[in-house]
Amino acid sequence: MAWKLTGDVEEFLARAEGFLCADPVANTVPLTVTKAIRTLGPGLYPKALFGWWTAGGDVAGTCVWTGPYPVLLSAMPGPAASELAEVLAGREPAVPGVNGTQETAENFADAWTRRTGSPARVARHERLHRLAGLDMPDPPPEGAARVADVGDQDLVRDWYAAFRRDAGGHGDPNTAMIDGRLAEGGIVLWEAGGRPVALAGRTPAIAGTARVAPVYTPAEHRRRGYGAAVTAAVTRAAQDAGAEEVVLFTDLANPTSNSVYHRLGYRPVEDRLVLAFPSPTRP
Repeated sequence: MAWKLTGDVEEFLARAEGFLCADPVANTVPLTVTKAIRTLGPGLYPKALFGWWTAGGDVAGTCVWTGPYPVLLSAMPGPAASELAEVLAGREPAVPGVNGTQETAENFADAWTRRTGSPARVARHERLHRLAGLDMPDPPPEGAARVADVGDQDLVRDWYAAFRRDAGGHGDPNTAMIDGRLAEGGIVLWEAGGRPVALAGRTPAIAGTARVAPVYTPAEHRRRGYGAAVTAAVTRAAQDAGAEEVVLFTDLANPTSNSVYHRLGYRPVEDRLVLAFPSPTRP
């Protein structure tokens, strides 16, 4: 039982793709991240690191780490998460955080703190939802949905950056990823009064599962139903493009958005914990 780490997405998927596709709902993020790297090239996340943990010759856990983001953990046995923290601490000066189910994230964090002296703090509690059946807003708000195109590039980049700030993220969003999503027709705008008032993106379906991300409404246009309407529109677009399952994540600290998605037909699957680590203080 041991971790194998690589910077080669093809090597990673050759070993771990079957494990990830066995539960494409829970593994939606590693599947969509690796798909994007395959499509847009390794320059999308130049310092990406991938890993898999084997037990009895079979993959039983994975990790994906793309630069400034927390280390993303799949389901795995507790010892695997602890061992990964030890392995990473031995080769990396710092990791910004970890993202996993509560038990998995805490196992990683406990081992990381013991090894580095860097305590963990809670950055966010997330909940993964899957669509049980789409309930369109009735009545819908003023306006209509349309697919964003290259002419919307500046607006879309600005709104992705604003979404990241609102969500407590640091740094700029990945413009190559945004432009790739635009080129795929994976971003929907809601327009009212002749101008865009809300945005929602979606990933391509992988193993039958697409993910809605992000959903953003500028502050001056909120509380008018635009966010719900654009989410419903992008969900329907994902279904029309062949997705059998549509999923999304919510921040549990935002009860408004959680209730909106529930009304649209999304139901909880699992909760995840995002922990952050300050810079390590080694002796």
